[in-house]
Amino acid sequence: MPGGRLTQQERQQIALGLADGLAYAEIARRLDRPTSTVTREVMRNGGPTAYRAELAHRATERRTHRRRPAAPRSAEAVPQAHGRDAEAVREYEEAFTTVLLASGMPAMMSRVMACLTLTDTGSLTAAELVRRLQVSPASISKAVTFLEGQGFVRRERDERRRERYIVDDDIWYRSMLASARSIAQIVETAQQGVGVLGAGTPAGVRLENVARFLDFVAESTARAAEQARDILHTKAKPSEGGAV
Repeated sequence: MPGGRLTQQERQQIALGLADGLAYAEIARRLDRPTSTVTREVMRNGGPTAYRAELAHRATERRTHRRRPAAPRSAEAVPQAHGRDAEAVREYEEAFTTVLLASGMPAMMSRVMACLTLTDTGSLTAAELVRRLQVSPASISKAVTFLEGQGFVRRERDERRRERYIVDDDIWYRSMLASARSIAQIVETAQQGVGVLGAGTPAGVRLENVARFLDFVAESTARAAEQARDILHTKAKPSEGGAV
């Protein structure tokens, strides 16, 4: 498998693959590159619909020239349990982080979320996150506050009275409910706008349609989350070999 930076020709192949509707994994297979490399390349250069090979190549050259000669800090290497390949886990964590970024989650929040999700324990302290991600305690605090507000993370004290940040089997359920509540607030505001702008006016009709559509989405989201939790929620049995 080739290493190093992507060449201009490889970027052109990525652009052609995206135009043909190929998945990142298939493009990566054709380039003999890790899927995470292709995913990061596309997401940092406009996403799948705006990616342009020449612009991406020039942007990469500019970033390279701006870099300081000092070696950058990298996340702490974590010993792997269960016979996992450390490099494969690192690449997957990068790919998972990139997908969270593409969904609209801010960068540091995505890194913290990925780090927590991929631990076997599902929980880390602030100090452990600082050490693993090589960032400041303030950055971790800000990221956790954001994730907690979105229903992705909860806090609890361990036996040593340290605050631990936890992702568990209910994180996506709670996140969907938080999303439904946010949509419901938009519905309420849109309905208020109908009264202000007039029910029979073009703007009022538009807001009424927005409210009706999003009200259906919010209700469906909450109902689907409840049903999925009841039907699909199962506890996975941990395998032997310890936890990360």
